[in-house]
Amino acid sequence: MKRLPIIIYLVIGLTACTQAETTQAPISTIAETTTTTTTTTLVPPDGKHSDERELVLVDTISSDELRPKSIVHSGNGLFFSQNMMYRHNISVFDRQGKLVTTIDDKVDLKAFGADIPGRSSVVRGSPVEAAFSPDTQFGYVSNYAMYGKGWDPSADDTCQGKDRDQSFVYRVNTSTFAIDQVIGVGAVPKYLAVSPNNKFVVVSNFCSLDVSIIDVATGSEVKRIEVGLHPRGIAITNDSSVAYVTVMGGGVIVAINLNDYSTRTLKSSGYTPRHLVLSPDNSILYVSNNLAGTVRAIDPIADTLIQSVTTGIQPRTMVMSDDGLSLYVVNYRSDNLVKVRTSDMQIIQTIKTGHHPVGITYDAEMRRVWVANYSGTLSVFEDR
Repeated sequence: MKRLPIIIYLVIGLTACTQAETTQAPISTIAETTTTTTTTTLVPPDGKHSDERELVLVDTISSDELRPKSIVHSGNGLFFSQNMMYRHNISVFDRQGKLVTTIDDKVDLKAFGADIPGRSSVVRGSPVEAAFSPDTQFGYVSNYAMYGKGWDPSADDTCQGKDRDQSFVYRVNTSTFAIDQVIGVGAVPKYLAVSPNNKFVVVSNFCSLDVSIIDVATGSEVKRIEVGLHPRGIAITNDSSVAYVTVMGGGVIVAINLNDYSTRTLKSSGYTPRHLVLSPDNSILYVSNNLAGTVRAIDPIADTLIQSVTTGIQPRTMVMSDDGLSLYVVNYRSDNLVKVRTSDMQIIQTIKTGHHPVGITYDAEMRRVWVANYSGTLSVFEDR
């Protein structure tokens, strides 16, 4: 694996050290991590809010195995990079950017009771997104399509229809990195989210125009809900009662009641809504509008626009700081990351990423933002 230089600042225990200003941050090391626990050496408190800090590039990870569509932090120091059909695997990294393991997407559906007559039971997947259980024990990975004899993996941005091949979500044990469940869902599943109460996994099926509700206890789909043309982003409320889903082709957000599966439609989402993030208190829903180049803050109860900001060309995925004061947004065509202050929806920093940034995740304990660049790299930024 090719690695570019790492520039990070010195952290020793929980004691901060003072340094004279230089044109380049000093180089140092961070304590080793295990594959299943957080590091013991974390950044010390600095007395700042996130909107008072500034992002600095500290690492670029490059590998022939990388073609990331997304990067997701497990919550315990592991980072899953989903490499689609381009590499047919998931690359797992630790906080130091070291490759922990590579998870192959090949499974035997028959071994999981998921095989379909007339089609090969041994298939390859195409990992696109991931979401983790609240206890970080399991990661759920959506597969864009399946590859094997009798399977049709073709899909594009205009796809739609119930006659398309259905696909699967894998459950990965984060201790062993083994795929231990294969769960059937709709056609071209993209984003997915686990409810905070660990009861459901909610999956947006881009081409079959519906949403799969997976029961965590049984590891099976219990409900399929029609939502409209090209569902994508998902955000679930803290009380696990509502899942908000963007419908990119319909220009709306559908709110799914996870208690009775009833729905209501929000129309304040803007043009081509793609990704969703809820504020910590769930009072504000942030929406990235892919083709409009904006991020909107809306009131999901009143279904009204609060404020919007133009962030760049094709904003894709977003992630929020732990204090809720900053929103980090990657702009695919602008090759950059912007930091938006949520109090007034103003851009307070713009910083270059790799080519075609598409995914983003946040490590609160290290105050680091990881960006997946579709061209084949990961960029790691520290908020100082």
